[in-house]
Amino acid sequence: MARVLITGMSGAGKSTLLAALASRGYLTVDTDRGGWFRSEARWDEPRMAALLAAHPTIAVCGTAENQGSFYDRFEHVVYLLVPLEVLLHRVRTRTNNPYGKSAAQQHEIARYVADVEPLIRRGATVELDGLMPVGELADRIERCLISPRDSRRTEFDTGGGHSIRP
Repeated sequence: MARVLITGMSGAGKSTLLAALASRGYLTVDTDRGGWFRSEARWDEPRMAALLAAHPTIAVCGTAENQGSFYDRFEHVVYLLVPLEVLLHRVRTRTNNPYGKSAAQQHEIARYVADVEPLIRRGATVELDGLMPVGELADRIERCLISPRDSRRTEFDTGGGHSIRP
């Protein structure tokens, strides 16, 4: 069994994917809810450390400045890759999260894609095409949840006959 971090830009589908995993009976934590941030961009480190120490099988989703300091406690770090134009459409039209509605927030998301996304992708062990159907993404994450860490970067077929590569 394994601990899996699902990360990506705002609008990538992290929360939707996590809900699909929860419906399959997996323990999940969405760090956008429930007070997981000590500041606007950093997880509460003692709380996250305790969560990961207590649960050998869990799916956590979120993106934080300090997430890299927890990578060694996750067997898999999954990055959901989604084109910027799709991210912006999703944040403009979603109803479960107000972030991304304003032009300033959309500009911020574009800046994060340019500056932050390459850093997160470098630390990921698995990259998935966030445009795949949620059920297929959940199948891929479920395989991660039941498999131990692999020292090699994993590439999964996106379902369209090609693999996502950094």
